[in-house]
Amino acid sequence: MVKPVRRIVTGHDGEGRSVFLEDGPAPNPFSPSHSPNVGLTNLWLLDAVPATNEAGQADPTARPFRLEPPPAGNVVRIVEFPPDKERNYGNQAEVFSQYGAAQAHDKAARHPGFHKTYSVDYAIVIEGEIWALMDVGETLMQVGDVLIQRGTNHAWANRTDRIARVLFVLNGAAPV
Repeated sequence: MVKPVRRIVTGHDGEGRSVFLEDGPAPNPFSPSHSPNVGLTNLWLLDAVPATNEAGQADPTARPFRLEPPPAGNVVRIVEFPPDKERNYGNQAEVFSQYGAAQAHDKAARHPGFHKTYSVDYAIVIEGEIWALMDVGETLMQVGDVLIQRGTNHAWANRTDRIARVLFVLNGAAPV
């Protein structure tokens, strides 16, 4: 079960004044069928930057889950990583393909979750701790730590007995 994330969305009323449009659980949490104890919640998504803030737009997260952001846009997402010993890493190539990023998976890497996306990502640990793995090296990230992920091959390893929650801002980028 994905932990609900409170999402507050602002906008404008008919007179151009700032108002709260939404305040409640983010409406589209996602748990992959292959690993239901992984939680992904897209909080907002932009197809392109600069964005439009006009009234009457549909919720941009109400679409099928994709790993990567739009090429000229971004996505804000919280990921819940269960402990590695509880995670199903079977058939990762198919999983990445289902997420619209078949090219991302690295089946020859030292950890089954290794992947490379066409994005620049900001990863901020908000609960627990997690290991960031590169082709060469790894580092432990704890609450408040921020990693700038620049289109490199990487994986995440939760070597604890607790959920780790990481806030990601993924920005579209050209392939390396």
